[in-house]
Amino acid sequence: MERVKRLLDEQGLPYELIPHDQPIRSAREGASLLGIEIGQTAPALILETDKGHVALIVSGKRGRLDFAQMAPLLGFRQLKMAGATEVKRITGYEPGSVPLVGYDLPVVLDDELFSYPFVYGGAGDPLWTLKLSPQALEQASRVVARLPRETGGK
Repeated sequence: MERVKRLLDEQGLPYELIPHDQPIRSAREGASLLGIEIGQTAPALILETDKGHVALIVSGKRGRLDFAQMAPLLGFRQLKMAGATEVKRITGYEPGSVPLVGYDLPVVLDDELFSYPFVYGGAGDPLWTLKLSPQALEQASRVVARLPRETGGK
C-alpha cells in the first residue's frame, strides 16, 4: 500500500484510503459495504494478451466479461485472465489485492468509470480500498487503450 500512496502523493493526486474489517470479494459486496453504486467498483484484472500482460481496470457494472469480443476492440488477438501465480509474479500482489495503481503494466481503462465522480478499487492490502476520481486514475496509469461503454459484457 505504501507504493500506491507514494505514487499518488508524488503526482499530487487526491485520493482516500478506506479501511474495512474484511476483504471485499465481489463488486456487489464492495458496493454494499461502501454504500456506492456497483458501477463505481473498479477491480484491476491482470490479463495475458498476445502482446504481453496488461491491467484491465473495469467497472463492476459490466458483470461477466467477454474477452473474445473485447480483444479486437482493444487491439489484441487474444485476452485471458492471468493465473494467480502469474498475477503475484507480475504485480507483487495477490489476486483480489491488486491496486488500481502502482505497478509497471500498460493499462486498459473502462470508459464506464468516467460516469462517476469517484471509483473504488484495490489499494494493495485486502483490508483497504482506494477511492479516487477516474481522472486521477487515468493520470496515474499508463493507459494504452480504453474499453468503450457498450462493449465487453455477456
